[in-house]
Amino acid sequence: MRDEAAGAAPGRGWWGSSDTTPPGPGPGPDADRAPTPAGSLAPDTARFAPAARPYRIPGENRRALTVIVTLIIICEAAFWVLLAIGLALRYLARMPRAGAAVLLCEPLLEVVLFVVTAIDLRNGAEPDWKHGLAAVYVGFTAAYGHYMVKWADGHAAHRLGGGPRPAGPPRYGAARAWHEWKMAARMLGGGAIAAVLLQLAAWYVGDPDQSAPLHEWQTRVGAVCVIFIAIALSYTIWPKRAKGAADEHDPGARSLSEPHTERPSSTKSLR
Repeated sequence: MRDEAAGAAPGRGWWGSSDTTPPGPGPGPDADRAPTPAGSLAPDTARFAPAARPYRIPGENRRALTVIVTLIIICEAAFWVLLAIGLALRYLARMPRAGAAVLLCEPLLEVVLFVVTAIDLRNGAEPDWKHGLAAVYVGFTAAYGHYMVKWADGHAAHRLGGGPRPAGPPRYGAARAWHEWKMAARMLGGGAIAAVLLQLAAWYVGDPDQSAPLHEWQTRVGAVCVIFIAIALSYTIWPKRAKGAADEHDPGARSLSEPHTERPSSTKSLR
């Protein structure tokens, strides 16, 4: 019977089909992929393509930006709170080591803000002015933090520790010009840190249109640095002189500034 059935349908293959090729394994995950030409060594670039940043709906993006602004405010408030606690421990409680330990915690605030901002961008947040503000805050706090702590420590030592009154910034001459150049250097340092953080964030985003707010912050920071440099140059080219020094260079001005005193005449003296 089997021979008759086989003879009745000559040329029939597997399962009654005209295809005589034996069945192989089913289609795998690469079945829809175009075949690579024979002898070609071109790698499969789709397999190694970087994953796209996750998309976030506008409502979630607004909530995340609100969190960043709130965190910036918290970091600024915590900076002054930690500063007050550290100085109180140092001068009121007479615990200088504990006070120094508290003051050393100040940079951790900037680290927390930087990490939260980076995580927010990684989760698909669209860059906004608030991300740029966070980078600028981290940069200028890193540049001016030590200066502010030193200023507050000098006043606390005078008020609470009985120390000498801290000297203010110089007002005249080359000393004032040097002070302005130091302030400009701090501004340049903070601007450089902020610009680097903003550029790293722009590179991570990858889209020039989305990273436009970050580049706008770089322009603002650069403008502020130029203003500080211009102020330092003005004090260098046209130094401010004290009133006494100005009178020495201009005797006419000195005579006008002095009160007029009438000398007694000879007739009055004889009387």
